[in-house]
Amino acid sequence: MVKQLDVRIDRGSPVPLYHQLAEQLSHAIATGALQPGDPFENEIALADRLGLSRPTVRRAIHELVAQGLLLRRRGLGTTVANRQIHRRAELTSLFDDLKREGASAPSTTVLVHEIVEDERAATAMGLPPETPLLSVVRLRKAGDLPLAVMHNWLPPAYSDITREELEKDGLYAVLRERGVRPVVAHQTIGARNPTPAERRHLELRPSQPVLTMTRSAFDAVGNPVEYGDHCYRAQDYTIEVMIDQR
Repeated sequence: MVKQLDVRIDRGSPVPLYHQLAEQLSHAIATGALQPGDPFENEIALADRLGLSRPTVRRAIHELVAQGLLLRRRGLGTTVANRQIHRRAELTSLFDDLKREGASAPSTTVLVHEIVEDERAATAMGLPPETPLLSVVRLRKAGDLPLAVMHNWLPPAYSDITREELEKDGLYAVLRERGVRPVVAHQTIGARNPTPAERRHLELRPSQPVLTMTRSAFDAVGNPVEYGDHCYRAQDYTIEVMIDQR
């Protein structure tokens, strides 16, 4: 028998509807409300019950299939997967990562610190396009080695964060001191050729690419925390994925 989960969708939240749904379904699987092998409510019934569009529900289900939490089989429908092969990554900053790994002392130089209007960043955080945002560009080093050029936009609630705070500590550490903890994020990783300024700051040759990461982060109640667009020296940065077979 198909279980109907108690899903709560907040249409006033800046967190995308598909992500809200995917997070709650993932939680149900993680806590055992849905067990391996359980049949999963079909897309049309779930969309009708929650008042969501089918594309929204389809995208949420696709997220869980991609994470290995759901299994789709033609003619048999969708069921909860027997093996979980995804573990949620912790939301951390590069500064936190470097400190945890015991790398050479991380340091930060703030290159830009100004109030701007940026439609792309505001939209990513679910804010009106004309919202004044704190735009910060930082160069992060480990010892003498440049690792990343990081561009962040922060909503008005955090526009008083100073250059001095950001050069002393990581952005997420500064936010934690204010009682702010991002818990939901949409993150995209890619690669491209660096701009002339990025090549200069990262001391790259023309043929060397950069690894890129964009992230929209929100707190536990859906308030925007930051939008980031970062690039890293590809040869000095790796992405580790935990494989958890149960």
